[in-house]
Amino acid sequence: MNISLALVFATALTAFAAEPAGYYSRTIFADDFSGNGFGPRWGHYKSSSVVKDGVLIGITAPTSDHSAVDNIKFPGERDLEVSVKFRFVSDKAKSFNVWFDDKDYKGSHAGHICQASISPTGVNLSDAKTGGFDLTGGLYDRKKANQLTDADKKLLASKAKRIPTTVSLQDWHTLVVRTKGAELSVLIDGKPVGSFESDGISHATKSLVSLTTNPVDVHYDDFSLKGTGAAPVAAKK
Repeated sequence: MNISLALVFATALTAFAAEPAGYYSRTIFADDFSGNGFGPRWGHYKSSSVVKDGVLIGITAPTSDHSAVDNIKFPGERDLEVSVKFRFVSDKAKSFNVWFDDKDYKGSHAGHICQASISPTGVNLSDAKTGGFDLTGGLYDRKKANQLTDADKKLLASKAKRIPTTVSLQDWHTLVVRTKGAELSVLIDGKPVGSFESDGISHATKSLVSLTTNPVDVHYDDFSLKGTGAAPVAAKK
């Protein structure tokens, strides 16, 4: 790589890391897990996770048919930042996901909008709303039935991005996942890993964020969820 191209690349990475500073200025929820067990705002789905010794220990029960989900609900917003410290305690920890959902949205399975999946060998970013969980055109049902067409496969490939990276076992790391418009971006230990743009990510009312543990031996600490500007006004019923 010549010097001019290297400078352009370095400048782009710096802009990616620094641009959102101050944009996510409002804390929606934070938990350092110093309390005795989960606080009342935490919800769970098929989770055996526990809070112990100041950390959230993600646990999927051996008999469960779904990975452990531990989540926070809040009034819907478009642009969000999730920050969490994590460590893969052993090689039994395959990955974990940070999900952004809208349970009131019926056009995707379980209201899934987008996600970042973190493993020791890479980061996967995906648009679930218009990708693999889309119910509006039958894509999710065809995928579940293993009846994907060539056009389906091409579409799905365009709705996700894998970024190879290395995350050491046993060490604590800091993950930051941001949604801004149609972009989903990830930083680990303050360094930009990558980003992905897709229409579904711009969904305006993401109202649930989950940590999904696949399957065990992921520890979490210092979780925070931030939004932008003033808090949204709740709709009158």
